[in-house]
Amino acid sequence: MSLTQQQVTDTIREFQQNLAISEWSVDQIATELQTSSEKINRILHLEQQSIEDPWILKEFLEQQIKKSGKTAVPFTALKGDYHQYWFLKAKKIDKMQLSKGDY
Repeated sequence: MSLTQQQVTDTIREFQQNLAISEWSVDQIATELQTSSEKINRILHLEQQSIEDPWILKEFLEQQIKKSGKTAVPFTALKGDYHQYWFLKAKKIDKMQLSKGDY
């Protein structure tokens, strides 16, 4: 699935808003997801090659926001049940397993 330029802009903004609501730092997220801060930043800016990585970060942020009793900003492009998208590896997302390396 490819996003339009407007969807990319909106998704990056939605990631930034949810990051702020979560009150987690990029470094904390990287540690929790066992990856580098560079990779998390790449995902936040949709510069990551793996199409599952943004979904994993989205799910992670939404879970943390929910745990803190707050409400996440809805994602307009990354929406719906990812299990229903044939092009996504849902088990990878379920396991919160980011792709290897920083790209």
